[in-house]
Amino acid sequence: MSALDQREFRALFAQEAQIRLSSLVQLMLQLERDGSSVALIDAIFREVHTLKGSAAVVGFDDVSQRAHSLEERLEELRSGSRAVTPELIDSLLSAIDGLTVLTAKAVAGDGTEPQATGDETIVDAQRHSQAGPATAPVVDARARQRVEAAAAAKQGIEAGRARRAHQAPDDNAVVMVPVARLDDLVRLVGEAATASLRVGRMLAARLEIEPTAIPEFSELSRLLNTLQERTMRARMVPVATATDQLNRAVRDLARSLGKLVTWEVRGGDTEIDRGVLHQLTDSLLHLVRNAVDHGIESPDEREAKGKPREATIRLQAMQVGSEVMIAVSDDGRGIDVDQVRGQAARQGIDTNELNDDDALQLVFRSGLSTAAFLSDISGRGVGLDVARASVEAVRGRIEVRSEPGRGSEFQLTVPVTLAVLPCLLVATGGQRFALALHNVVVAISGDTGTPAYAEGRPVIWVDDQPVAVSNLAQLLHLPASTAGNGPIVVIAGSNQRHAFQVDGLVGQGDVVVKSLSPLLPRLDVVAGTSVEPDGSVLVVLDPPGLVDLAQKTRPTVTTLTELAVRPVKSARPNARVLVVDDALTVRELQRTILERAGYEVRVACDGIEALARLGEDPGDLVLTDVEMPRMDGFALTEAIRADPGLSNVPVLVLTSKSSDLDRQRGLEAGADGYIVKSAFDERGLLAAIERLLGSRR
Repeated sequence: MSALDQREFRALFAQEAQIRLSSLVQLMLQLERDGSSVALIDAIFREVHTLKGSAAVVGFDDVSQRAHSLEERLEELRSGSRAVTPELIDSLLSAIDGLTVLTAKAVAGDGTEPQATGDETIVDAQRHSQAGPATAPVVDARARQRVEAAAAAKQGIEAGRARRAHQAPDDNAVVMVPVARLDDLVRLVGEAATASLRVGRMLAARLEIEPTAIPEFSELSRLLNTLQERTMRARMVPVATATDQLNRAVRDLARSLGKLVTWEVRGGDTEIDRGVLHQLTDSLLHLVRNAVDHGIESPDEREAKGKPREATIRLQAMQVGSEVMIAVSDDGRGIDVDQVRGQAARQGIDTNELNDDDALQLVFRSGLSTAAFLSDISGRGVGLDVARASVEAVRGRIEVRSEPGRGSEFQLTVPVTLAVLPCLLVATGGQRFALALHNVVVAISGDTGTPAYAEGRPVIWVDDQPVAVSNLAQLLHLPASTAGNGPIVVIAGSNQRHAFQVDGLVGQGDVVVKSLSPLLPRLDVVAGTSVEPDGSVLVVLDPPGLVDLAQKTRPTVTTLTELAVRPVKSARPNARVLVVDDALTVRELQRTILERAGYEVRVACDGIEALARLGEDPGDLVLTDVEMPRMDGFALTEAIRADPGLSNVPVLVLTSKSSDLDRQRGLEAGADGYIVKSAFDERGLLAAIERLLGSRR
């Protein structure tokens, strides 16, 4: 096989392996649900067998041998000598994960040595066969398999080349195209459409010719519109491409927590821009993990409530106009609004003026959580705020609905694509701006009769709710119109509405949005720019950023958005924290973080020294490692809980021990929280400590 053939083989293998490995995970999960289905086991066996042969063809012997080992384990299922159990599925999924990593390294050339192919393989096999009769048949069989597979694959490639030479159509052919190339194509098509409009304007202005009266110009415009639509569809992928990863996350986390969860997907064929879906994947992962860990009850608790022992988490997607709505729902315990209010109050937020729906949106605030036990999975209040930030990054919005005892639903609403955005064009301060249409609630006349005021600011009534009004030109530091009676546009931000008065409404249209140069400073109120038909630059405003800016400039702080940006007050001013860790570097790192946050910090190198420090002064919280000499963190926690004078001191465990057994042991010892060092970050640690101190006030 020539070097060119081998490169072509490996490129084909990389595509095939990615598809087959993803398919294997889904088949394994289906096998766990359906039990010992002969047809399903045979399908899994075929996938592994094919992957093994393909890896052997391209010279990835390590991958082929690992697949062969997996194949032998599956043979036990085929023969009926082993039954399908959750433990076996755990093992098989782990093997597939290892195979995925090994395959990626092989394709990337990471530590993979060149393998012999063709006739060289036979010589190599004969040389190994002299080592003894026990290994000769295996080596010879593998050599023959590789030679035969290589010959068959080469014959297939040559046949494909022959078909291409004779221009034979292949409707199922797939071409792998870099996403950046598609982005360039979309951008160029958009610019071509803009240039066409510019030509039409020039014909009307200079030659006094109506462009639509020219058949050739009309046909060009039609073709450009069709081309733009087709190029946009080339970027579209079904939502289902992201659900496999979510399914696996739900299954693994539910297993580790001893919960029974069914995963459902509806509307998985709904298409969305690949870039938008990629940006949302982490948010969706946060939501499903939060649902399993925080929302779903244990089987016994569900049964006691009259619910099925097995819970359901559902992802549903649908397209509504130019937007896609993705909802993640569960039938768990729901969110306790009173707990949310209580946690918000501990952070200095006055929730008396908020109704239950508005108070519920506070779950997206950084550092706020209603989890009873802190861990690196949930309870530190650093998951839902990240989810909201990711949604806002693609100019979307996220909302939560919950009913105690019946479950919760998070709705993500995002534009179908970011490359071409339906916008409302407005004029203000002598310039034109674009606002994403899916964030526009309503546009109304500026003549609303007698003005209403609340706390020194004009308001209008929308859906029986007062909405504050700002002048957009003044907010953007542009010359404001003296008339003051222009149209008012109501915009929905992250979790708050705000109205903006403008000089005029220009119209609606699809805007080809370009990102700002990375050399420019980040502008929170600017989502991007576009080029208008006359060549001028059109600024596309970011609705959530615009609403946030308007709320921050209000003279009085009363709204939800402003409460969310108010600095957090310390739950315990000058609180005293004891840091217990035998590693000097870790102790000093934690000391620095805590002292910078305003805490008084003492340190101890193990449990014995920690108890001595606590005997001198109980302090307000203990932050401890687990693995330490003389007395480890679990024993220290048990000793603290057994001492009447210390039993009320919160204990937060920060350790590298990440197994479920260790987590359970920490909980049984009496720890109030358990954070794994691999998931450690300064923000999450401070949020956890702040919450524990607040809960023990």
